[in-house]
Amino acid sequence: MTITFSAILFALFFLFKGLQKNIFFLLYAVAMILTAYWCENNLGWKVQPFHKTSLLLFILFHFPFVNIFTFWAYGRDKSLAKRGEWRIPEVQLHTLELLGGTIGAIAGQKIFHHKNKKKSYMATFFATIVIQVGIILYILHYLRIW
Repeated sequence: MTITFSAILFALFFLFKGLQKNIFFLLYAVAMILTAYWCENNLGWKVQPFHKTSLLLFILFHFPFVNIFTFWAYGRDKSLAKRGEWRIPEVQLHTLELLGGTIGAIAGQKIFHHKNKKKSYMATFFATIVIQVGIILYILHYLRIW
């Protein structure tokens, strides 16, 4: 499971330019790999690398973690904005959203009142949601569920 998680996360790191300098993605990746390692060694969840079970476990852990770190990124960016310091680039926030952190982003926008009035940012954010819905519908169609 740790091998699968690591390989997927390294592939995402090199695939998306918005992740390459994104400290929140790196922290998310470390949390995911440590979680996989802990589950293997303490819970006995030994599965074959890239087996269906390992990939499903990745998805199971991915969504809570990516949303937590996206929410954290919004809070950190708002904090930096209030102090007038160097901010988190929007491409990094959008990349976290695209990876499934939409719920964390919405929570960050509502709780921190951050990025929710900037029209260009919100247009890209809603485009991200449309892309995610399209991917979900494609997967459901591919699996013959919908």
